[in-house]
Amino acid sequence: MEITKIETFLSYYEKTRLATIKVIEVIPHDKLDWTYLPGKFTIADIVRHIAAIERNVFGEVALGNKPNYKGCRKDLADGYENIVSYFNEMHTQTIEILKSLSDDSLKRKIKSLDGSEVELGNFLRALVLHEIHHRAALCIYLNLLGVVTPPILGLMEEQVIELSK
Repeated sequence: MEITKIETFLSYYEKTRLATIKVIEVIPHDKLDWTYLPGKFTIADIVRHIAAIERNVFGEVALGNKPNYKGCRKDLADGYENIVSYFNEMHTQTIEILKSLSDDSLKRKIKSLDGSEVELGNFLRALVLHEIHHRAALCIYLNLLGVVTPPILGLMEEQVIELSK
């Protein structure tokens, strides 16, 4: 996917975000601090991480700044409502930053996190991949707890099998 128009990218990214929100909506509020292994992200950490990386890495780099990520600590937001509010606020701020970009700015060379030089448009593609990666992890965490997660593409596997007959 080559990103050449900011409006097209934002439309695609918002669809990615809507799928993530559906998963966040099924998180049991009493399981926010659950993790499958000590020292690994908790469910709440994953949600805060998606939000913090979006704003403090992708948003800052889009502005021409260096990343400002300081982790996904509990002091950023604790409790379901506060975490969702933080998640939404970081997204709103990032979208405002991205809306300020011109299509030409997507060709601007930036230093990615590993120090390599890439076009900003290619760097922003990683924003989508990052969210999908952590949304998938969130689904696995929730499945381990017996929580049914919403279908990402609108159908469950059994429905696709039925339609394929």
